[in-house]
Amino acid sequence: MFENAFNSIDRELRNEEGLASELDYAEQTSWILFLKYLDDLEQERQDEAELEGRDYTPTLPTHMRWKTWASAKNEDGTERKDVLTGEDLITFINTALFPTLKKYRKDATSPDTIEYKIGEIFSEITNKFRSGYSLRDVLEIVDGLEFNTQEAKHELSDLYESRIKRMGNAGRNGGEYYTPRPLIRAMIKVVDPKIGETVYDGACGSAGFLCEAYAYMMTPDISATDFHTLQTKTFYGQEKKSLAYVIGIMNMILHGITAPNIRRTNTLNENVMDYQEKDRHDVVLANPPFGGGERPEVQQNFPIKSGETGYLFIQHFIRKLKAGGRAAVVIKNTFLSNGDAAALRRELLETCNLHTVLDCPAKVFQGAGVKTVVLFFEKGRKTRHTWFYALDPERSLGKTAPLRDDELAEFLALQKTKADSAKSWTVARGDIDDETFDMSVKNPFAPEEAPLREPAEIIEDMLARDVQTATILEEIRGML
Repeated sequence: MFENAFNSIDRELRNEEGLASELDYAEQTSWILFLKYLDDLEQERQDEAELEGRDYTPTLPTHMRWKTWASAKNEDGTERKDVLTGEDLITFINTALFPTLKKYRKDATSPDTIEYKIGEIFSEITNKFRSGYSLRDVLEIVDGLEFNTQEAKHELSDLYESRIKRMGNAGRNGGEYYTPRPLIRAMIKVVDPKIGETVYDGACGSAGFLCEAYAYMMTPDISATDFHTLQTKTFYGQEKKSLAYVIGIMNMILHGITAPNIRRTNTLNENVMDYQEKDRHDVVLANPPFGGGERPEVQQNFPIKSGETGYLFIQHFIRKLKAGGRAAVVIKNTFLSNGDAAALRRELLETCNLHTVLDCPAKVFQGAGVKTVVLFFEKGRKTRHTWFYALDPERSLGKTAPLRDDELAEFLALQKTKADSAKSWTVARGDIDDETFDMSVKNPFAPEEAPLREPAEIIEDMLARDVQTATILEEIRGML
């Protein structure tokens, strides 16, 4: 049912001239789904209040609620005759609905409230539909979706994830929004977050790490108290870009977190030396952007200055961890050898136990075209030994052949004991150069490559083959 609905939405979006890419499709689907979800949530809370004999005041005024302007049906299921469509619908959206919802951010009591999230979302995006008839068709499809059961939310979240994945493959910047879920799940299993701990992602994008961590911690026998803790006091994220912020909130909502603690802010604008204990977290899970250039005023927020975004995020994450806190962070593999990162590698080794490095092949991140590593570290103990694992699925990865969970099974099994194998080895801190701190991935168990031949030897071989070829051709000519 839901898959057919999403396919129908896609057809309508492709016919809308105001939408040009998968990025637009995801953005516009997100605000529509959010308002439908919000209306279902309001109705659920209102029903609960009536059963308990309490008064309930909906978050949105009646004329702004989904059932008033978006639904084409009355409460008894009959068709409405006064439904907005065409130019009237676009005018209402652009001049009444969006401006009203934007104001909720200013009036909210806290950034963690649903009111603040409403205001933040509708301050960051715009309605890109030009045709009120196309929009009306999409609204009617979404109106048939229900958010009131866990089964429905699970199916909708899977479909939404597939949309994020398509968006991640749509363009050069799309990959910022999608980290392969098998890799995320493996990172979470190693870090093993527990209920009562806080989980943080300072570059959360579509919130894939937070959603997967929630799924990992959400056991079938969870108590009401622990469930409340997961909902309100566990997952925290920050995101710079407006589209990713909106999609991250919607993704967490569809995964079952009703009021996500995600904030729209540039994490790197924070001075890391100002953090206090209340600002720190037990677990960091992240795939921050790398390769970008940061301005000098941003670099002033960090003790080790760098124009490389990824290196600044590593410093941020180290200082965001509590003593004994655990992290798993994706970064470009040149971090391990780049001379500009030597001081940062030294700090990481001296303030944290970098116990594991997972070396990933280039095509794990579709469209990125770079090799990455995952750094696993604990804050508060110096590094004595680092265990490396070179991930090799022994097949070509790509858009139609993404990384699978089973291809990380050996890594997870060996990581528990840090065992050596054909793909894994251990490097002692004492074997790392104290000037360069070079930690390049060099598997001592990999078969040695044949030594390169001298140029003169290659030329001699080519000349010998030319003589042999000439002799054969003369023999053939003699037979003609």
